[in-house]
Amino acid sequence: MNKLRFAIVGCGRIASKHAEILKYHLPQAELVAVCDIVKEKAINIAQKYGVKHYFLYDEMLKNEEVEIVSILTESGNHAKHTIDIVDKYKKHIVVEKPMALTLDDADKMIEICDKYDKKLFVVKQNRYNLPVIKLREALENNRFGRLITGTVRVRWCRTQDYYDQDPWRGTWALDGGVFTNQASHHIDLLEWMLGEPISVFAKGRTFLANIESEDTGVAIINFQNGAIGLVEATTATRPKDLEGSISILGEKGSVVIGGFAVNEMQTWSFVDPLPEDSLVIESFKENPPNVYGFGHIKYLEDVCDSVINNKKAIVDGIEGRKSLELINAIYESIETNKEVSIRFQSQRCKLGGKFFSI
Repeated sequence: MNKLRFAIVGCGRIASKHAEILKYHLPQAELVAVCDIVKEKAINIAQKYGVKHYFLYDEMLKNEEVEIVSILTESGNHAKHTIDIVDKYKKHIVVEKPMALTLDDADKMIEICDKYDKKLFVVKQNRYNLPVIKLREALENNRFGRLITGTVRVRWCRTQDYYDQDPWRGTWALDGGVFTNQASHHIDLLEWMLGEPISVFAKGRTFLANIESEDTGVAIINFQNGAIGLVEATTATRPKDLEGSISILGEKGSVVIGGFAVNEMQTWSFVDPLPEDSLVIESFKENPPNVYGFGHIKYLEDVCDSVINNKKAIVDGIEGRKSLELINAIYESIETNKEVSIRFQSQRCKLGGKFFSI
């Protein structure tokens, strides 16, 4: 079988995770080149994984035959790079979370990929965690009955050294705060489990980090089915990461997945138990060595399967846009100090470096 040839644009913190999987864990994929405008970063990743390096992606894509480009640059540049690469080189795209910072940019990404019939994959690897898959299965089988509430918690430690690694971290133009960066996966999971949100009220503050955006926030979300969701997110946990978790409560059951990467089944309890329920805690309790979890391999397997067999991916551009819309509404609520409808007209949301006065 011919392998799918990948190229990476952006050799920052997450690039090693993608490169390792493409190089060693996916027999149907091949990493052929990496690129970063910071020469040292490009050279280091290329040498580590034995591939070619470039400093400009135009040069890379003109000289290398690739089917898929992984966009791992700053969040605020995802749209620009995606649109340019698809328009010029007609490649499928894997883009890290969040897919963009503004909904306009997300829509343009979806539009350009549709125009050239190219697939757009948004990285949401926590959907592939085994306990999360088990939770989703229970929801689809209606084991919870009426959904009451869902909560996600991100209690991680990011010291000033983390933000000082790159000048874009914590900025409105290129990154956003804990809601956009660290908690975007968890917000996606909450929405995936509870369905369509209709409004949100949020608070955000900056406590310990010297950044433009928030390092701590909470959000209360009303869902169309009547359930209430809660997001608690912070990078001000000290001295180390505590948890990245989700809990779902319904009239007929309760499930809690904890650990620090939503990988450890902690509670699995239903009014109408099944024989196999007694094995769930023991079977789905493995916690990964870091906050990235185990989901990237399965996620990239799905990317390859989708391209090779022309299947719909679990998290395409349309699906990736949903959590971005909720995150934008969260920031609008923080700035206006009001409950915000999800179908809102942005006036104060700072994501993307834009500020609209009222």
